[in-house]
Amino acid sequence: MTGSESSVLAFVLTLSALVAFAGNSVLCRLALGGRAIDAYSFTAVRLGSGALALLLLNSWRQPRRGSMKGSWRGAFFLVMYALPFSLAYVQLDAGIGALLLFAAVQLTMIGSGLRSGERLLPVEWLGFFGALGGVVYLVSPGLTAPKPIGAALMLAAGVCWGSYSIIGKTAGEPASVTGGNFQRAALLVVPAVALALPWLSLSVRGVVLAAASGVLASGLGYIAWYAALKYLTVTRAALVQLSVPVIAALGGVAFLGEAITIRLISASLVILGSVVLAIAARRAKSTATRATTP
Repeated sequence: MTGSESSVLAFVLTLSALVAFAGNSVLCRLALGGRAIDAYSFTAVRLGSGALALLLLNSWRQPRRGSMKGSWRGAFFLVMYALPFSLAYVQLDAGIGALLLFAAVQLTMIGSGLRSGERLLPVEWLGFFGALGGVVYLVSPGLTAPKPIGAALMLAAGVCWGSYSIIGKTAGEPASVTGGNFQRAALLVVPAVALALPWLSLSVRGVVLAAASGVLASGLGYIAWYAALKYLTVTRAALVQLSVPVIAALGGVAFLGEAITIRLISASLVILGSVVLAIAARRAKSTATRATTP
């Protein structure tokens, strides 16, 4: 595969994953915001449906495959992202929830990248803070002092999602690894659901939304993300995720009837422009380095 083909593939995989992440936010808001299902059941259906879909997909792709791929470590971080994420959105507005989640993700992933020797260029730092500032501006109309428990849950979800993404850099074949992680995660979430049995509340609409989140936005989306991570540094993977609130906001316009505002347009331009600036700076630096290398 040529360098240009790899770049196109990385772009397609990354964009697909980011759209899936935004889809999860929209589906979660539709299900939990409308009280169509409780947070525990939403998480269980999400992980269970994702595990089943990926099991069928991998069985079709590799009928004679060996032992289940993935790891219990990956499954642990997956559960510890998915369950707190759902529980937090019961207590938090969408804006503050997104801000807390992505702040924790950025700190986790960029911190890991810096520890492993990655270094951001000054322009990349400018792009990072510009994109983060754009996210703050985008969600600021709905910002109020968050409930401490909800805030703690969302921060924990962000740290665990960042950790799950870091693991994906060296996890192996994306479909098999993601399938194995989901199968293990579906087992790990059972005790929590059992303890919450008296408070479970399901509807057909809620189950359908959770299953869509599990199969499409999570299962297939996470395969695309693990595949994209092969082409991204940890810090760049952290940076591009700051575009998810923009995509989620556009999803809110398309599927939730939310209005297009000047704030949405201007914040989107700032966030996406900052991300493009940072990526272009790194690409220019890499091209210059190759050109001067004998």
